[in-house]
Amino acid sequence: MAAIWAGIDAGKTHHHCVAIDEDGGRLLSRRVANDEPELLQLLADVLALGDDVTWGIDLADGGAALIIALLLNHGQRAFYISGRAIHRASEGYCGEGKTDAKDAAVIADQARIRRDLQLLEVSDEIATDLKLLTVHRSDLVADRTRTVNRLRAHLTGIFPALDRALDLTNAGPLTLLTGYQTPAALRRLGARRLETWLRNRKVRSAGQIAEVALEAAGSQHTSVPGERTAARMVHTLASQVIALNQQIAELDRHIAARFREHEHAEILASLPGLGPILGAEFLAATGGDMEAFGTPDRLAGFGGVAPAPPRDSGKISGNLRRPQRYNRRLQRVFYTSALISIRCCEESRRFYDRKRAEGKRHTQAVLALARRRVNVIWALLRDQRCYQPAPPA
Repeated sequence: MAAIWAGIDAGKTHHHCVAIDEDGGRLLSRRVANDEPELLQLLADVLALGDDVTWGIDLADGGAALIIALLLNHGQRAFYISGRAIHRASEGYCGEGKTDAKDAAVIADQARIRRDLQLLEVSDEIATDLKLLTVHRSDLVADRTRTVNRLRAHLTGIFPALDRALDLTNAGPLTLLTGYQTPAALRRLGARRLETWLRNRKVRSAGQIAEVALEAAGSQHTSVPGERTAARMVHTLASQVIALNQQIAELDRHIAARFREHEHAEILASLPGLGPILGAEFLAATGGDMEAFGTPDRLAGFGGVAPAPPRDSGKISGNLRRPQRYNRRLQRVFYTSALISIRCCEESRRFYDRKRAEGKRHTQAVLALARRRVNVIWALLRDQRCYQPAPPA
């Protein structure tokens, strides 16, 4: 039987599958629910069309997790094709319409003609857990940022001096706002009783916070319209930020414990600037398998720290542009760890200072350091050894 290619346009509730032959002729086109019985029946029907089936899919997780697991468990060869690539490739096919059947046909045809697609493999259990945990942590951090911004907006509306005086990223000022939000309430309480109230809630630097709050309250004696309602909202939002901080702290402990169970945890943690959280995000983005990338250059390109690719045309040369196809989370890992290493590692600091002396801006120097550190991470994982300032002979 001849080889065939099957493309799956994945969705949350339904998938559309199109199978084609060597000439691009359509052999099967079917919409199936995202349920195991129907997916198994689709798999059987596609395998009945040929003995050599290559699958292509436009999602690597989420709603496509079940169909990918079924394909890999049945020994099928499946490739991932990004949605951006499908969108651009569809412009080269007949018709301007967009349907799930057309997208699935484009996926199948791209799997047939391309040789640079990413092969989907069974991921490491710990790396999968870290991916879920780090994504959840990013959501919680984003929720905290939005809540703090709303809190500052309401506090500025009724008590701008206190908003300027307090750092709402710390626990002490947030605890203060759960009890007192207006200048009149702070003046009635007084500095000594406010300090005692904060100390009873185990707030650090209670005296300093009380002094700053009373100084801000002494500069405003006007009550703005809607102050009582806004004060209640400030109290609610401050309590929500404290709860989010507790959730993030608990999740960080869980991530660190799960990260230490990975075989590469000790190697990654030995690199200056790469702690448990950034190390967990690195494993979540790469799976810890460097063989999937082949070279450190491909890892740097995937992480968005490779040199800018050229965009020359005709007589125009040296036109560089920022790459657009890279993993944003992995770039954050490389950049943040490089930024931290400048403060805690002498070798990183010397490299950064040398790039600054060459005329590079701060961001350019940090990116250059991040690119250099990609080679270090690659070598450490390749040789299965921990980081040392002076590498062994």
